Amino acid sequence: MQQEGVEQTRFWQSRELAGVELLHAHYIEQRFAPHVHEGYVFTVIERGAQRFRHRGSDHLAPVGSMVMINPDELHTGSKAHEQGWRYRAFYPPIEQIVPVLDELQLGRGGLPSFEDSVLHDPLVSRVFSELHRLLDSPASALHQQLAWREAIELLFRRHARLPAGIAPGHEPLAVKRAKELLASRIANPPSLEELAAAVALSPFHFARVFRRATGMPPHTWLLQRRLEQARSLLKQGCLPVAVAMQLGFADQSHLSRQFKQAYGVGPATYRKACSVVSSSA
Repeated sequence: MQQEGVEQTRFWQSRELAGVELLHAHYIEQRFAPHVHEGYVFTVIERGAQRFRHRGSDHLAPVGSMVMINPDELHTGSKAHEQGWRYRAFYPPIEQIVPVLDELQLGRGGLPSFEDSVLHDPLVSRVFSELHRLLDSPASALHQQLAWREAIELLFRRHARLPAGIAPGHEPLAVKRAKELLASRIANPPSLEELAAAVALSPFHFARVFRRATGMPPHTWLLQRRLEQARSLLKQGCLPVAVAMQLGFADQSHLSRQFKQAYGVGPATYRKACSVVSSSA
């Protein structure tokens, strides 16, 4: 049971949904630094209100609303009420969404996206709030999996923007090459001058092109990749101290601080939750 005035988090993975990550949290002073997720983020605000920055604008999510973040979109998060905000969050990876969309014939032109950062749809909010509780109950896998598919269908049919198709050349070649170079040297990244030289652009022009294509500067993009790889390694059972050393964080405390600012829970908590799913699978 949630206690008023106390920050609390419960993070876990749904075994019945092949590892979809779930969070039930009450935050008061937590401030999420700008970060991205590889998959979608759907959250239902249960109490208080959340303020966040998304796509260059500030947004307010009150009680009963849902926050919608598409894959790889930079966003923040903080309280908009003196008592903070309590919410239920879903973090489904793309591979858990695509099969459902394919069955519904909703993803043929590419990955659907959500235009609204905040949804005000009482029916969808209620369905996802009930689904979150169901996924934290002893209900059968059949029940949980069916409820998940029905909720996804409802959400995407009512609110998703279906793409007409991905135009070729949408991402500049220079940005693509820079991403590959950064990813290959994640623990020892090149300087801005090295990156720009590698893609035959001036440093200033390269920085502008990269930010325009990704919504963030190269160093922020690199931090997101480090955090994503940290999640992957922690899922595999690696200790936080080893993860920090492997991915180029200054030390374990640096990893812990950045990880909690991005995901709301520390790396040790995340690793423990993932190990519970793995050991019971």
